[in-house]
Amino acid sequence: MTQGSETRGSVTQGSVTQGSAPSRDAPAVGFVGLGHMGAPMAANVLAAGWPLAVWNRSPRAVDRLVARGASAADSVAALRDRDVIIFMLPDLSFIDAAAQPLLSSWRAAPPRPGTAVVVMSSVSPARVRTFGAVVGEASAGHASVVDAPVSGGTVGAENGTLAIMAGGSAQAFHDILPVLKSMGTTVRRLGDLGAGSLAKACNQLLVGTTAAALAEAAELAERSGLDVAALFEVLAGGLAGSRVLDIVGPRIAAKDYAPTGPAKFMHKDLGFVIDSAVAAGSAVPMATAGHRLYGTLTAQGLGELDLAVVRESIARLQPRL
Repeated sequence: MTQGSETRGSVTQGSVTQGSAPSRDAPAVGFVGLGHMGAPMAANVLAAGWPLAVWNRSPRAVDRLVARGASAADSVAALRDRDVIIFMLPDLSFIDAAAQPLLSSWRAAPPRPGTAVVVMSSVSPARVRTFGAVVGEASAGHASVVDAPVSGGTVGAENGTLAIMAGGSAQAFHDILPVLKSMGTTVRRLGDLGAGSLAKACNQLLVGTTAAALAEAAELAERSGLDVAALFEVLAGGLAGSRVLDIVGPRIAAKDYAPTGPAKFMHKDLGFVIDSAVAAGSAVPMATAGHRLYGTLTAQGLGELDLAVVRESIARLQPRL
């Protein structure tokens, strides 16, 4: 993969204000979406030495990265000549809307062959395949989509230790692998486009239902007179131990619901599990129960809080005697 210039092609959309000069042999990276996860992920891309241009709806996050050497794009379309364009937005509907000016620019003047559009959000496996077809058409086949959702939370994003589950062509994955490795320590291609999103759906099935089970255990224990923190410490030493217990458990025990990522997204993600299960003809009773629970959580007005708030949601439910 070779570095792109900002004026490649016959049409230039918008501009990129340079914060530092890119190296000549590194692929130029664009990053769209600098929220709880996106900002530290982009910072790690920059720290690894990739020439980085960023766009975000709120300029504050852009300014922080520009101060560290990134470039500021005045529009998503201004990233049209980047070799790798990463999207980290809440859902594919947001990505599709943000990408429209970019795709229009490519219809007028296709990008360089081998351009990669990387969807790192949790999205529908079926819809990301449709998005891939749209990108392929708009770019005259010069750009391809890789879905590469992540797991590890904000701690993993900050430390560059995310697990990254990728789907897409083997060549596209090979080309962007060094960039992905700047954000994660476990990076795997699991199949063609959509495979990464299906893997993330399976991940969320485990995380969402485990967090719910921990919350349920916490409420039962506390109402029965046990110390929840002490209980979780004991559980961590046995078969019930897990990364979810290690990371989310302390927040559940302390009833600390300060958001590290909105709990409402779990409802969306478990919906992807159910949709995929219908397509595969697979029963998913745990995902179905979890989807219902996180839907209730969102209806209770708790969706903007941390995943640990599933404990509060359960506490508000009436027991079935």
